[in-house]
Amino acid sequence: MFDQLEIVEDRYEQLNELLSDPDVVSDPNKLRQYSKEQSDLAKTVEVFRNYKIVKQQLEEALEMIGEAEDAEEEAMIKEEIAELKPQVPALEEELKFLLIPKDPNDDKNVVMEIRGAAGGDEAAIFAGDLFRMYSKFAEEQGWKIDIMEASEADHGGYKEIIFMINGNGAFSKLKFENGAHRVQRIPSTESGGRIHTSTATVAVLPEVEDVEIDIKQEDLRIETYRSSGSGGQHVNTTDSAVRITHIPTGIVATSSEKSQIQNREKALKLLKTRVYDMTLQEEQAKYAEQRKSAVGSGDRSERIRTYNYPQNRVTDHRIGLTIQKLDQIVEGKVLEIIEALTVAEQTSKLEELNEGVL
Repeated sequence: MFDQLEIVEDRYEQLNELLSDPDVVSDPNKLRQYSKEQSDLAKTVEVFRNYKIVKQQLEEALEMIGEAEDAEEEAMIKEEIAELKPQVPALEEELKFLLIPKDPNDDKNVVMEIRGAAGGDEAAIFAGDLFRMYSKFAEEQGWKIDIMEASEADHGGYKEIIFMINGNGAFSKLKFENGAHRVQRIPSTESGGRIHTSTATVAVLPEVEDVEIDIKQEDLRIETYRSSGSGGQHVNTTDSAVRITHIPTGIVATSSEKSQIQNREKALKLLKTRVYDMTLQEEQAKYAEQRKSAVGSGDRSERIRTYNYPQNRVTDHRIGLTIQKLDQIVEGKVLEIIEALTVAEQTSKLEELNEGVL
């Protein structure tokens, strides 16, 4: 571990020099790349340097204990040792976690796709509830939401809603929401008072930057069409909606706002994100064969969470977490679950790191 930390520290110093190099300063891409890498390493280097100072101070204090000239000096040295000794294993543990490979997408904005699945009208209503929950959470985090595409259901909620969340670290907090969410409650459409079980699926995709994926213009089929509305003034009378198909993969993205230019931009951004996500899913599928992640495989068909309204209970099945705060969670108070999932994932990765899997 300490050999790795020395390499990290050396690289940090090298990046300091590179960021002062005129050739790098004049190249925006390199400057951004090296600045981000340096920022990612800064915390590890800070803790490692602190660890080395504490370790050295402890070693010096242990040597001095036998050279104390009187009882008062000896007591002072023992007090210093008692203060320094527990810091060493604590800092070592922190360094282990800092050495866990960071998800390169953690700092990115996200595209979320929520769809009503099994349960008909109630599934669509639940999809709307999930959108509201994530919207409130985003608001608490100071993030901005931009709806890209929405298909409203007849009895409320959404058959499908796709939206972007712009905010620092959005993907790091929302990536564990990927999967099938299940709700158990008496639907408003149920006259007999029976509890129904319905599901909605959530997909969380990291926003892709142009430098990360190259899509050729000749691989795209771009079509315009008249979007369907909810009637009256909402009916679109021009062919402003845009559908873009990535021919090699068959992936499709649409946008149906009022402006065709904006629709084209939004649809292309969504398409690139989906193509990039497909590549990530393939890589994760290969990696899943050798890892024992505490938060599951990332498969979007995997049932990850149940929201039980009669018992005010939310259960995350991946880590066996049950919280009797459903009324708060649906109001956007999901950070407790997210933090528990993050800790479980870090612990799992640390075990894999110790076993040489990562």
